[in-house]
Amino acid sequence: MRSETIAPLIALAFLAGMLILLEVGRRVGLGQIARHGSDARVGVGVVDGAVYGLLALLIGFSFSGASTRFDQRRTIVAREANAIGTAWLRIDLLPPERQEALRDGFRAYLDALLPSYANPGPPAAAYVEPPAVARAQEDIWAHAVAATMDPSGERARMLFLPSVNEMFDVVQEERLARRIHPPPIIFVTLAVTAFASALFAGYGLATRSTHNWFFAIGVAASISMATYVIVELEYPRLGLIRIGDMDRALDELRATMR
Repeated sequence: MRSETIAPLIALAFLAGMLILLEVGRRVGLGQIARHGSDARVGVGVVDGAVYGLLALLIGFSFSGASTRFDQRRTIVAREANAIGTAWLRIDLLPPERQEALRDGFRAYLDALLPSYANPGPPAAAYVEPPAVARAQEDIWAHAVAATMDPSGERARMLFLPSVNEMFDVVQEERLARRIHPPPIIFVTLAVTAFASALFAGYGLATRSTHNWFFAIGVAASISMATYVIVELEYPRLGLIRIGDMDRALDELRATMR
């Protein structure tokens, strides 16, 4: 399964499940009304209000949290571009004979890093450092240490090595940020509450003798769409919503590395 299809499939599952439960609730409601008359509606409004309120709370908090984490990941990518750009400029502090090897290493590092952002692969692979990135990182560090241990590069040691280390740290921070999500029980609670609200909404529609498809599809589609956006924001490297506008800053930085 392609990672881009996960969120749409979840949204479609929500839509189908809610439509089914709306119909189930409606049929149960029709049966209760036929058996008990108007008494079948006693207290329904109180229960509906509680469930709908809980659903709105869960969607609101989930959307807010996902949006906040999405913005934080964009900020981290901006810090990556700044850190890599600073380290690149500080290569000039090294002995001239040491600079070209490090510049080649930086180019190779970004050439390996950028594809891993654009096409992270399966969800499990998105959390693991790609081998090409790890090799380029090791190469940069080896050349950086050798250059600053050289007597002619000793003066650059206090500036260049920390900037290289910060560059690696921020890239790793971005990768670790992909693992930060709410506990799964929150998504389970959201799904259960959404399906319960559909069941109760269907029960409320039992007062009509005909189907109100406009209402049923509208409610199910709205909640499904909100769920889709939440999942996409939570996993911006795996779905259709990407932080590509910030990744372009890294592309632009790579273009300057002549």
